[in-house]
Amino acid sequence: MFQCSHAKTISMRALNQRAVIVGASSGIGLATAKLFIENNVDVVNISRNQAPEGTVDLDILADASTEGSLTAAIDYAAQEGKIDTFIYCAGYSMASPLEHCEPHDYRYLFDVNFFGIIESLKAVIPYMKEVGGRIILVSSLAGTIPLMFDSIYSASKAAVDKLAESADLELKPYGIRVTSVRPGGVATNFTFKRNVYGDEKIGEYADRQHKAVASLANIEQGGMEPEKVAKAIWQVIDSKNPPVKKVVGAKNIAFDAVTKVLPSGVVSFLNSTRQE
Repeated sequence: MFQCSHAKTISMRALNQRAVIVGASSGIGLATAKLFIENNVDVVNISRNQAPEGTVDLDILADASTEGSLTAAIDYAAQEGKIDTFIYCAGYSMASPLEHCEPHDYRYLFDVNFFGIIESLKAVIPYMKEVGGRIILVSSLAGTIPLMFDSIYSASKAAVDKLAESADLELKPYGIRVTSVRPGGVATNFTFKRNVYGDEKIGEYADRQHKAVASLANIEQGGMEPEKVAKAIWQVIDSKNPPVKKVVGAKNIAFDAVTKVLPSGVVSFLNSTRQE
């Protein structure tokens, strides 16, 4: 799927910067698009759904799970003007026991959360090498602090973090820096879009999964607003020497730091208690 819709006429703004955001139709991506527009940056959205009217300069409809769709969208965006900022915010989550997760679900999750990034980077890097810039991959604290019954999601975010580290090493000589931005719970509709397996499918895991999913929903909906993550992304973009990993939120920074010094058994216990 690839379609183009002009939200408004492209105009190179005062800062002469242009950001392509995969997933700017909602959540963190939308909050980021709004912040960038406020700061006079042209914004291109690439997603399955159009961004709300007036929030981006160009809408391109594409499906991250369809091979070639993101490449075609990025090629089109590059025809409209330079790309010096690329942000990948698209995401998908599923709640299920490993024993019962379906191949089409976990493959779709990795298509959206990880392989879509690889396709996007292969497409956008040649354009960005001409001007340098910043690449932001929106990851999650779940990449280092795993979630029960959301193990495929956690695995995908761990993969994103490692990809960012390697890509930054490769691209630094071209003036391109890569950062994985890792928020914890964020209050968006992502919570309510999670693919939660039903009781009839998961059997004896049902009670534990109910508790884990409810706990995760509370963490997310009681967490930070997406605008806070957007500000963290802006800080990375604006930094002369951006970090390869950026955890967002004071509590998340503290929890992430603690997990690096405590024995793994203690971390596992604290994490399981937090999710039950």
